[in-house]
Amino acid sequence: MEIRQAKINELNDVMQFYYDITDDMKDSEFEPGWEKDVYPTREAVQNAIQNDELFIAVIDESVVASMILNHECTDGYETASWNISATPEEVISIHALGVSVKQQGKGISKQMVQKAIDYCKSQNIKAIRLDVLGGNIPASKLYESMGFKYIQTLKLFYEDTGLTDFLLYELVL
Repeated sequence: MEIRQAKINELNDVMQFYYDITDDMKDSEFEPGWEKDVYPTREAVQNAIQNDELFIAVIDESVVASMILNHECTDGYETASWNISATPEEVISIHALGVSVKQQGKGISKQMVQKAIDYCKSQNIKAIRLDVLGGNIPASKLYESMGFKYIQTLKLFYEDTGLTDFLLYELVL
């Protein structure tokens, strides 16, 4: 398996990955809450690729995992009681991390998060912050196992979920 930044000619493959995971996890116990063309949007994925913010895991030329790493966060993050004070440029957020249903349980999500940590350290980032949909126990366990600290639960608005409880996590680097 190779984890690397996606290339623009892989846009359709990445979008198909997100469509497949959205379909495959719909009605599952821990569904991501994503909706096709609402989150993540094609435009957001394309912009992330063009800005070198989208990382993929590839096995046998197939995208099996994806995530976006950038300085953007949703409204509400500024009200959280983070462990350290940092400017937006000193913080990276993990967005849209997903692993193909067929590849789950093989440690790929852990490898993706480790890639994010290594990348952020190389960029002199002070902290990684993210939110997990309330009730997504596997995601919470993953981040906690990798040293992320639960900060608090906030109601955040996303197009695909509406105003919903999200658990905020932070890893100080």
